[in-house]
Amino acid sequence: MQTYPDRLDSQLSKGLAPVYLVFGDEPLQKMLSIEAVRKTAQGQGFDERQQLSVDNQFSWHSLIEATQTLSLFSDKQYIELELPTGKPGTEGSKVLTELAANISQDTLLLIHGQKIGRDVQNTKWFKALDKIGLYIPCYPLEGKQLINWVANYAKKIGLQTSSNSLALISDFCEGNLLAAKQEIDKLALLYPNSQVDEQQVEKAVIDQSRFNVFQLIDVLLAGDATKSLKMLHRLEAEGVEPTIIVWALTREWQTLTHLQESKRAGKPVNWNQHRIWKNRQSFYQSAMHRLAENQLTDIQEKLAIVDQNLKQSQVVRPYVELSHLCLLFIGFNFAELPLA
Repeated sequence: MQTYPDRLDSQLSKGLAPVYLVFGDEPLQKMLSIEAVRKTAQGQGFDERQQLSVDNQFSWHSLIEATQTLSLFSDKQYIELELPTGKPGTEGSKVLTELAANISQDTLLLIHGQKIGRDVQNTKWFKALDKIGLYIPCYPLEGKQLINWVANYAKKIGLQTSSNSLALISDFCEGNLLAAKQEIDKLALLYPNSQVDEQQVEKAVIDQSRFNVFQLIDVLLAGDATKSLKMLHRLEAEGVEPTIIVWALTREWQTLTHLQESKRAGKPVNWNQHRIWKNRQSFYQSAMHRLAENQLTDIQEKLAIVDQNLKQSQVVRPYVELSHLCLLFIGFNFAELPLA
């Protein structure tokens, strides 16, 4: 069964499941989820904890041993298994599937690792464990989800906030949930027993938002100029090479061009062919509706110019040029403004 990190405490209050599967690329939610399970398990007599990590030297026999070995100090075993890739291989899949069918009521297993896709969730071993346990995906929070998390955490530690200050904290820490937690903790120390307003947040909170190139692409396709420029600013501050962004923009131009060609030919869009999953299709539909053929041609020409100049080290301020390119994807008309 699947639940989300913000609902885990409610699930734990109903009792422990035999297995917990904690996967995702948001470190704070993963850490808090693991700690919550660990604390609840300890409170229910699982005093013996073993930690195993699957690497090139790992033997799956050690997991079997761990589930069968009785401790001198506790008759309940709590095992944390780190599975970095989310893929246990043939032997591991067999061991985990058999373990799901035979796990003792005195054994609690928590498996954690990086983000997994549908390919892993559809495997036999994962389905077997998910059937008897709880799957907790930990993904980066955005928009309303992020604001709700910030509001709930602020409330939990007793920080009084306005809706505007919550939005400002979220904006400063987007893509960096650990920073959001730290900033809220800091605000609670600076302004105890008083409501925090926007001015106090602006004074105390450092902009620690983090983004990656793929998030930038989605924002560009959706047509959000303000957010795309903010993301570019953060990527520049983090030292992301401009050539990486040009590569990503070129790839998206190619995809949009193919989609527009299909549209002009009256053919239905084959999303699978372009590896565009359902959750991102609306971004491309927005861009296709916004960008005409001549605008895509203009983007192609400017991409070629910037790419060539970057390779020849002729661009003094590459992120200024990238800002212009991104605005072309938004739909701004820079046809008369040379980028080099």
